[in-house]
Amino acid sequence: MPNNQGERVLSAAGTVPIRIQDGTPQVLLVHRPRYDDWSLPKGKLNPDEYLAACAVRETREETGIQVRLGMPLDKVSYEIGTGIKSVNYWRAEVRKKRAFVPTDEVDKIRWLDVDKAVAKASYPEEPALIRQAVAMVATTPLLIVRHAKAMLRSNWNGRDQARPLDERGRRQSRLLIPLLAAYGVRRLVSSTSTRCTRTLTPYAQDRKLDIEGWTTLSEEQAVKSPAQVGALVRRLADETVASGKPLAICGHRPVLPSMLEALGLPNRHMQPGAVMIAHLDATGQTVAIEFHKPRV
Repeated sequence: MPNNQGERVLSAAGTVPIRIQDGTPQVLLVHRPRYDDWSLPKGKLNPDEYLAACAVRETREETGIQVRLGMPLDKVSYEIGTGIKSVNYWRAEVRKKRAFVPTDEVDKIRWLDVDKAVAKASYPEEPALIRQAVAMVATTPLLIVRHAKAMLRSNWNGRDQARPLDERGRRQSRLLIPLLAAYGVRRLVSSTSTRCTRTLTPYAQDRKLDIEGWTTLSEEQAVKSPAQVGALVRRLADETVASGKPLAICGHRPVLPSMLEALGLPNRHMQPGAVMIAHLDATGQTVAIEFHKPRV
């Protein structure tokens, strides 16, 4: 995709994987034999893929390690032979790992103390990313999801609460699976309306999770009692921090302002299938915000 200057932009994503070893943070670097360099794991975006999902996938493919994304880091852009490469990075925590298998792309990986990782990184922008990631506090993500595209009200004869997703909405809901997985979502909360629960259903089935339905979040109930919506979302946020389980809450356009306000998030337009993420610190305060538009 070209930028405003007509240059072709290649989108990519990566992570700064962090683990604590004997009380000391360590960072993971990969060695690419083609370039004989040491760098952070990263790779190109696939069609219809979220950048956050790309970052997790590329980290897993290059290192064998499954990570959960934390706060976003600075974006890096630089010139390549065909235009501009733009790389989004996230702080990442290790969740699972399997035995590393060398490939033609990455033949070695190495966990290093921060100063050694900074010294070994081959590219000038990566030391700053490493230090930025290590300096960040650990957070728990809470995702606010606007339900995916639903059938038009004018084309539906039943109760509005039962109005289903249309074909585009069903595709949006499936594409949410790797995005929610990138942040390690382990709890699902939704309005009881069908279009909301169905938005989360593909992920729930993939991860064998239940969806907790709340009439408080339904469009019919919430517009009458916005204070109850805020109180519920705030309570859920406190539970999320206490448990350390990342949470996704699915709601309706008219209800979103109350949901976002409860988390200190800006009230902005969210398209069907859009996701806003609040990164909560240990006190439950929002310390970073992300926004992901639907991919279709």
